[in-house]
Amino acid sequence: MENKEAEKRTCKRFEIPGATVSYEFKEYSEEFSPLGDMSRGGVKFLSKNPLDINADITLKISVPGERIPLTLHGKIRWISFIESKNQYQVGVKFNPYGEKEGYNYPGNLVKIISLEQKFATKEETKIEKYEIDS
Repeated sequence: MENKEAEKRTCKRFEIPGATVSYEFKEYSEEFSPLGDMSRGGVKFLSKNPLDINADITLKISVPGERIPLTLHGKIRWISFIESKNQYQVGVKFNPYGEKEGYNYPGNLVKIISLEQKFATKEETKIEKYEIDS
């Protein structure tokens, strides 16, 4: 019998070809890092820098064809070194969407949903719901 870990994510991930992530974090600043995948709840990207787990970070996600990057606040949840690329893979969980301080602008969730519909496969888009806190 195969032993698989249960998937903890409630949001389906999707890739956006050519999308990049920019951020400033402590003494590090990086622009146009390749975006691995994203979802309504977070993002995975490559970084040249070893970022701190559980630290707050603000990302600017640039999508080809979009004039203004998405600015999203979140927390670094995991990081792993990819020896073959000599880079770090970073996972960030987005803060909730809503009007409270530290939350992400609710319009960004609407934009992410439209990107999901554009780039995710039909099987990936089968989601139950995602709520905005008020």
